Amino acid sequence: QDYYGKELQKSEDLKTNACITSARPLPKAVREALERVHEEVVARYYGCGLVIPECLASCRILDLGSGSGRDCYLLSQLVGEQGHVTGIDMTEGQVEVAKKHIAYHMNKFGYQKPNVEFLQGYMEKLGDAGLADESYDIVISNCVINLAPDKRAVLREAYRVLKPGGEMYFSDVYASQRLSETIRKHRVLWGECLAGALYWRDLYSIAEEVGFSPPCLVTASPITIGDKELESIIGDCRFVSATFRLFKVPGSSRAGPGQVIYNGRIVGHERELVFDANFTFKEGEVVDVDAEMAAILRSSRFAEKFLIRAGGANAAAPRGCCC
Repeated sequence: QDYYGKELQKSEDLKTNACITSARPLPKAVREALERVHEEVVARYYGCGLVIPECLASCRILDLGSGSGRDCYLLSQLVGEQGHVTGIDMTEGQVEVAKKHIAYHMNKFGYQKPNVEFLQGYMEKLGDAGLADESYDIVISNCVINLAPDKRAVLREAYRVLKPGGEMYFSDVYASQRLSETIRKHRVLWGECLAGALYWRDLYSIAEEVGFSPPCLVTASPITIGDKELESIIGDCRFVSATFRLFKVPGSSRAGPGQVIYNGRIVGHERELVFDANFTFKEGEVVDVDAEMAAILRSSRFAEKFLIRAGGANAAAPRGCCC
């Protein structure tokens, strides 16, 4: 709260590039939406990667660690006036910045009533903020789960508030090994999103334990520290900024492998949908998928964008969506 509420006043105050890594270019619609976001909101933004998934019209989205509200105001435009975006953050100063500009943005977007709300609270205890079971289509998070001491609680709560077939789409920082106590207690490294980074293999075990599908890696890029003193403390550990997608797949959707054909009806992704690092779906093209991906597509908001049928020539050899 102190680091993000008082010590940092703008993104240039960050001491490493951990929180400003962008893994791939922003789509045109997102760039245009960003141009309509208030300059103070953008200046107080400390996220990493890209947490704007596809197929968002009329969705209900929850942003964990929403900060100044930049991603919420982006998503506000992409879900449309019939959709809704909730941002929750533990830092009072950041929530105040976000709330201050609600009227400005609704006027800018031409909305009759706000489709965003901002709450002060903890992502490990969403119930305390009044967030009900199965109330969101998508949960996003941009470089903040590393700041939570109890990652398992964060994923458990995200799973709880997601509707069946819902998705957690999030960018965060991961470590190449489990971190020493010295690193984990370093104040600046914690604030810079490194000391709290999860060992990447632990994400897979926690996701499975909570009930999510295996993590699908979307993008990843290495993080450079650029500070000699901090580098000496970190030693041979390496960090990466990565975006993953996890799905809450209901048991009734699980069957065998299949073949899928994308119908090209997602705005901005008409020719092809880059779903993750392993699966790119081109319009009209038959793609063999394993049982996990078939279940994800069948149960999620993507269902009506695909023709899904059982079996497949290469279905016996699963590709999986894990890295």
